[in-house]
Amino acid sequence: MAQLAYLHDTVPSPAALIPVADGVFWLRMPLPFSLDHINLWAIEEDDGWTLVDSGINLPDVRGYWEQLIAGPLSQKPLKRLFVTHLHPDHFGLAGWFKARWGIDTWMTALEFYEGKSLVLSGYDELPPEIPWFFRRAGMDDEGLAELPKLGYGHFADSVYPPPIGFRRIVDGEDIMIGGRQWRVVVGSGHSPEHGCLYCPDLRVLISGDQVLPRISSNISVHVTEPEANPLKDWLESLAKFKFLPEDTRVLPAHGDPFVGLHDRLDALITGHENQLRRLLRAIEQPRTAVDCLPTLFHRELNGFNRLMAIGEALAHLHLLVHRGLARIEEDALGIRRFVKL
Repeated sequence: MAQLAYLHDTVPSPAALIPVADGVFWLRMPLPFSLDHINLWAIEEDDGWTLVDSGINLPDVRGYWEQLIAGPLSQKPLKRLFVTHLHPDHFGLAGWFKARWGIDTWMTALEFYEGKSLVLSGYDELPPEIPWFFRRAGMDDEGLAELPKLGYGHFADSVYPPPIGFRRIVDGEDIMIGGRQWRVVVGSGHSPEHGCLYCPDLRVLISGDQVLPRISSNISVHVTEPEANPLKDWLESLAKFKFLPEDTRVLPAHGDPFVGLHDRLDALITGHENQLRRLLRAIEQPRTAVDCLPTLFHRELNGFNRLMAIGEALAHLHLLVHRGLARIEEDALGIRRFVKL
């Protein structure tokens, strides 16, 4: 475990702000999951407020925003919304901010277009690709029968209709916010083109889900790209953040602001490499992704959490194959098993 220094003894209540750096404020909104909150950020400018991430599309979250905008944020207009990535707790209210407040969404192109495509590809009945994906990973008939009840793929349920257009941000771009330069640092693996913001003057990194203090980012293979190798992408993209100063104040999307970026990066990388070593020992005999869950997760898994765990197992297994340490055996039913070389 990394030895991190946390910067605050309290967390903001909904509809409240806590200053975390000169002109930078911390907000926190609820989530209806086991991970029960998301951190959002407001940066004060001479002529308005820049927001970073929106929260999920739920009535109470919209209500908290209304209170903030009528209260602590009321002295200046909203200027723009940065969205770090496409997941509903970050992107969920981008369209609402555009419709309600007229502000533009700033985000990377892959995140915007993939998020928008997931909203537009909603369905009433479970598409056959979803049970096929989980059957191939080793899910039994009982698990497959539960899929329609678990909400996998119901992305649009948590996202306000997205804006038609957006303002693209790109890796390495410098953007003036609040009289200071903020640099876009793009990571990948957790999502395709995750945009973080770093301010050299303040030594502040708004890290979204790319770097978290207490948990690892969810790195999963999804039905939308079943042959993906997201853990490779994520581990490689973490190297970018090693170039930031060790005393950088990290403002994550979940958990509390902290200092100790380099130690945290090392701990995250070491943790996944240890998982890969354990997994390699476990597949000395052919195993499906579902067979591998007890090796990677030492807790009971059920419901949607089990689906996400299968995606994470696949991410680790795909990286072992990419590294030439394992191969895939596929049977006549299309079920895939991984075995050590």
